[in-house]
Amino acid sequence: MLAYNFSNLTIILVIGGAIIALIPLLIIGSFIKLWIQALSSRAKVTFFELFGMWLRKVPPQLMVTARISAVQAGLEEMETRDLESVYLVRRDPADVVKCVNALIISHKANLPITFNDLQAHHFAGGHVDKLVTAMVAAHRAKIDLSFDVARAIDLAGRDILVAVQTTVTPKIIDCPSQEGGAAMLDAVAKDGIRMLVKARVTVRSNIAQLVRGATDETIIARVGQGIVSAIGSSETYKDVLKEPDRISRKVLESGLDAQTAYEIVSIDIADVSVAIAADVANVGAFLETERAEADKRLRQAEAEGRRAMAVAREQEMQALVRENQAKVQENQAKVVLAEAEIPRAIAEAFRAGNLGIMDYYRLRNIQADTTMRTSLGRSGEEKRPPPPPQERS
Repeated sequence: MLAYNFSNLTIILVIGGAIIALIPLLIIGSFIKLWIQALSSRAKVTFFELFGMWLRKVPPQLMVTARISAVQAGLEEMETRDLESVYLVRRDPADVVKCVNALIISHKANLPITFNDLQAHHFAGGHVDKLVTAMVAAHRAKIDLSFDVARAIDLAGRDILVAVQTTVTPKIIDCPSQEGGAAMLDAVAKDGIRMLVKARVTVRSNIAQLVRGATDETIIARVGQGIVSAIGSSETYKDVLKEPDRISRKVLESGLDAQTAYEIVSIDIADVSVAIAADVANVGAFLETERAEADKRLRQAEAEGRRAMAVAREQEMQALVRENQAKVQENQAKVVLAEAEIPRAIAEAFRAGNLGIMDYYRLRNIQADTTMRTSLGRSGEEKRPPPPPQERS
């Protein structure tokens, strides 16, 4: 029994030992392919590093492939722990691929960018691929663009690649904007003629002010304001039609690109016309006709105003006449009342002894004589012939 038990224990120990010995062999076997692949590519990775990745749940295949890519691009100082630090933040393989690819591109372009810089920018929410591509384009175009400035522009929400492309190849901004609804700018010259103007502004990016500078809307507003002001200071619409480039030069000299993300290259007047004569062949004759019609309406309005003033004056004079007639009638009534007091005064004088009978008769004779003279004077005026009519010269 003892011999039998000893043999069974030996078998169990042998099997357990074989299993324990088989586990490292299986692990080594799973890593042998990656180790040989890294060794043949001069991207040395030890078994301890591969085993540590397995324990930290980091994909060894991703790390080895990324390090091989970096070494093949000439980045031999790249370590697997740097790659693992990128993966362990969010455990997203795309993070490692983006940072390694961006570092390879920057190294090939001789840009002074480190892997830590790219890692920090990527996890800050930046676009490392666009940033590196933009810096390469700027370096090839002899544009001064440092990594700090490019990183600030990218984190500010601006498309750094588009900004560099706009610096190399200027873009055109329509004024007014096609999205604003208005097809043309509306301005008025000093002679009162409305002008319709459309301009095209050629701009390129100003890298130094791209972070804090204003965008397209400010350029459109400033150029529109400058064009309206320039046309408003023109004596006649003919000056605008004769020299439209004078307007663009005046606007360009105003420094409209201050504190903006762009540098204005040129302002070109694409279209200019008279507002009310867009389809008229002879604009001058049409405007003269319109001006004459406007003058006629103005004179008619002035005449109507004078007539209204005359009518009002006539009504006022008639009111004054009626008022004077009323005053005359009032005074006549007062005279009648005063004459009615005369007989009473005479009677009172008789009673008081102040008036004698002979005085009364002399008063009556004087009144009769006055009445007769008045009647004779009126009859003479009626018989007098009217004066002959005078001949008109």
